[in-house]
Amino acid sequence: MNEKKKKPVLNLTLSAMFMAIGLVLPFFTGQIPQIGNMLLPMHIPVLLCGLICGWQYGLAVGFVLPPLRYVLFGMPVLFPTGIAMAFELATYGLVIGLAYSRSRWQCVISLYRCMILAMLAGRVVWGIAQVLLLGLSGSSFSWQMFMAGAFLNAIPGIVLQLILIPTIMVALNRTGLVRFTRRTKAVQKVRN
Repeated sequence: MNEKKKKPVLNLTLSAMFMAIGLVLPFFTGQIPQIGNMLLPMHIPVLLCGLICGWQYGLAVGFVLPPLRYVLFGMPVLFPTGIAMAFELATYGLVIGLAYSRSRWQCVISLYRCMILAMLAGRVVWGIAQVLLLGLSGSSFSWQMFMAGAFLNAIPGIVLQLILIPTIMVALNRTGLVRFTRRTKAVQKVRN
C-alpha cells in the first residue's frame, strides 16, 4: 500500500483511539467530582487528535465525543452541557489542527501558541453555545458564569493540558512517530 493510501487509514485508526481515550479518561478523573470536572479529561484526546491527525479528524472527534459519551454512559448531561461541549471540543480540534499545520515551525513554541489559540477559541464558542442553549430554555448566562466556567474553574485542566500535551508531543517526536519540522516556502505554497 502506498503512502497516500496509508495516511487516511492511520488517521482513522488514531482518531478511533483518541475517541476511545476520550470516552474512558473521565472515569479516572470523575471519581472525585470536584476535581474531575476541573481537569477537563475529554479535552486532551481531542487536542492531540487535532495535532496528530489534522483538523478534520479533531473536529469530528471533538463534536461526536460528548454526545456519544452521553448515549453510552449518561454523562455529561446532554442539554445544555453536552451540546455546548460538543461545539467547544469541535472548535479545539479544528483550531489546533489548522493552526499547527499552517505554522512555519512545528515545534514546542508553535505548539503552545496553537494550544492557547485553540483554548481561547473553544471557550468563546462554548460561551456562545451556552448563551443560545440557555436562552432557548428561558434561562440566562451571565458574564460571571462564563468567566467561572471557561477560566476560573478550568485552571487545573488548563495547566494539565499545557504540561501534558507538549510532553506527549516531544516524546512522539523523539520516537519518530510525529516530527517537529520547519516548513519551507515550497511546502507552504503547496499546502496553501
